[in-house]
Amino acid sequence: MIVYMVAYYVRPFCTDATNRVYFIPALTVKILGAIAVGLIYQFYYTSGDTFTYHTHGSRLIWEAFMDSPLEGIRIYFAHGTYGPGLWEIADQIWFWRDPRSFFVIQMATIFDLFTFSTYSATAVLFSVVAFIGGWMLYLVFYKSHPHAHQVLAFCCLFVPSVVFWGSGLLKDTVTLAFAGMSTFCFYKILIERRISIGYIVLLILSFYIIYSIKKYILISLVIGLIVWIASRFYFQVRSYMLRILLIPIVLIVSLAITYVSISKITEDDARYSLENIAQTSKITAYDIRYGWGARSGDGSGYSLGELDGSWQSMIFVAPGAINVSLFRPYLWEANNPLMALSALESFITLLATILVLIQVRSYLFYYIRAEVIFCLVFALIFAFGVGASSYNFGTLSRYKIPLLPFYWSALAIIYTSWARDRKGALQATEVA
Repeated sequence: MIVYMVAYYVRPFCTDATNRVYFIPALTVKILGAIAVGLIYQFYYTSGDTFTYHTHGSRLIWEAFMDSPLEGIRIYFAHGTYGPGLWEIADQIWFWRDPRSFFVIQMATIFDLFTFSTYSATAVLFSVVAFIGGWMLYLVFYKSHPHAHQVLAFCCLFVPSVVFWGSGLLKDTVTLAFAGMSTFCFYKILIERRISIGYIVLLILSFYIIYSIKKYILISLVIGLIVWIASRFYFQVRSYMLRILLIPIVLIVSLAITYVSISKITEDDARYSLENIAQTSKITAYDIRYGWGARSGDGSGYSLGELDGSWQSMIFVAPGAINVSLFRPYLWEANNPLMALSALESFITLLATILVLIQVRSYLFYYIRAEVIFCLVFALIFAFGVGASSYNFGTLSRYKIPLLPFYWSALAIIYTSWARDRKGALQATEVA
């Protein structure tokens, strides 16, 4: 009730007459998605990360807060260390030694202080964070393409797997939400040039949170944002000849900035450095495929070929990795209900891609503008990364959700822009 009261209060300040209709429904499906995740983990999987974050994580810290606020604060900021008096609780918090997962536990603990550590209420607050990030992402694309408000609302707010896996008490909820927030702040600061302390602080905070949980998402996002700025500058050049001359310069500068940015992001974690990321992908993929993924016995593993930890093998599997992230599992590969739903969504994504390519055809490059390039670069790089390092459809269905709003939005912008211009051309012909 409190969430809805606040939502109805703030709605006039962040909507207009056109997009207001999507605000409350989008919030509602996020809340339902968060509750659904809990039900699935309780009654279908009978265990899983969301309960590990809460029952074997934030609730224990919350209980310590209730007994002694000072002790609760000490545990909250322990960051996986084993100081005096911490051994007992450290043995109960399963993600104690995993700083990325413990960060989610810390976030859940803050919410637990307001919800009395009630799982469903804490999950609802996570869904609110997810909704805020999704709405901010929607506003970025809606601002530039108001004619596509309906389809963009679906892409950013109502994609089923994103609603489900990106709303509850999970890492993916947090990273996707703050990817949307950082995109919004980036757009406001560097595209609209509306520089404010609030946008700068939220951008830095969003980058920090994504960095703390999943660095590879931040790497993909930063590359996309750099390409966005470079392509926007490129498209502002009116001279066709000058554009041709600028191509190598823009590419070199973009690659240099990207290299420096990635080096800074990964300087304290050698696993994600440019030298080691291929080896990290191999270890992760084989651990999921032949380790706990194989022990699950659900037959949801896949293979793209042999990975030997080199960039050559990564490049070799790149087309298959992008394909598996966007368009698989195929309908005939589904062998359980959740996998069938994922296969149906992947099939729809494939059909939408084919539709855009066939309908727009020779005009395709005309409608690929800066924000579309940003979406596609982020989505394809991310698809390559998670596709080559998952090797399990169940895991992939969760890991790939950050790319879906961006990829779907790119398709939507291209198609609706073409359809609008085509309709205008037909009407002009009829008048003539």
